[in-house]
Amino acid sequence: MVIHLVLLGLLSLCSLSFSQTCQPEFLENVDFPGSDITFLYSPDVEHCQLLCTQHPSCLFFTFIRADWTKDERHFYCYLKSTTSGKPNSQTPLQGVTSGFSLKLCNPDSEPCLSQVYQNVDFFGSDYKSLFTTDYEECQRACTQDPACQFFTFLNGDFTPQIYRYKCHLKFSWNVPRTPIVERKAGVISGFSLKTTKTQHLHADCQNKFFPVTDIEGSDLQMLKAVSPEHCQFLCSAHPQCTYFSFLSNEFNCYLKNNPNEMVAKPKEGITSGMPARFCQLDDNWAKVAYEELDFRGSDIKFELMENAQTCQKTCTEDPNCQFYTYVNENFSDRNYWRRCYLKRVITMASPAKVNQLANVVSGFSKRNCVTAL
Repeated sequence: MVIHLVLLGLLSLCSLSFSQTCQPEFLENVDFPGSDITFLYSPDVEHCQLLCTQHPSCLFFTFIRADWTKDERHFYCYLKSTTSGKPNSQTPLQGVTSGFSLKLCNPDSEPCLSQVYQNVDFFGSDYKSLFTTDYEECQRACTQDPACQFFTFLNGDFTPQIYRYKCHLKFSWNVPRTPIVERKAGVISGFSLKTTKTQHLHADCQNKFFPVTDIEGSDLQMLKAVSPEHCQFLCSAHPQCTYFSFLSNEFNCYLKNNPNEMVAKPKEGITSGMPARFCQLDDNWAKVAYEELDFRGSDIKFELMENAQTCQKTCTEDPNCQFYTYVNENFSDRNYWRRCYLKRVITMASPAKVNQLANVVSGFSKRNCVTAL
């Protein structure tokens, strides 16, 4: 009976997996109109397809190429989904390329992005700049820097001349973030045990927290977190985070950027602290099952399971799962009992904006490439 229920749940949520096989091919000058989830910027259709693959609910996409002439929407990657798992229609359209998610193709969770793009700017997201002799050296600098996800290099013909040979190192999140954390009776949430795996550092961190303390101002970004330790993990992953404050009642993690001063004030319900970048952080926060906390949204699929421990184990073993929520028999609606929701967000490098610009070269870190070093 349980097996039949599991299959029924998977059928209802993920009809694509039963209606299609792996389809890596692209359809050039074909549009999948409508059914948009969101759009992101991509430098090419291959990157757009990988974004769709990592997005929890994207099933297919349409990419607007550089040769598009109808308006200024170059490098737009439209992520799409339907309840049937298939595009509602396909229409001829010059300047676009469409295709399907690689979720059914056993994709690499950390893909190699070795391509470089001439006369293409990855605008914004800078955290460091330096001068290098060529774009290859700029890409090597990005690959060697753990925080760098992509770069833009201004070559010897760039105008104004004073910026020539400048290498801009750029950041986007490469660790999972839980978009929504809220209290809800009858649910248990947690993380894949692969969540905190980073570089192999032998020295354990001597964590520094300031209980009942707020550091006001200098906000860089607000994210959701389950604990001060989780907030520290997020701060440590961002190269511009100099310290943080965690509001326990709201699960708000405020990353802050002020390298000049740190003004701390006593305040109930807040724990502040500093990042740790060259040591191994304690990952016990990721091993905890958080009762009556819901990580709402970002669902890949659900399966029926007997307990939260099995749900966490399943999430850890699934290469696509980053965190989970399990619904136990204390939940108000029995139709959801024993559901294990597997969840993820995009963690591959994703530029905030992509546009055409003469005499620049952009590309990605090659640390996931076998031949990078």
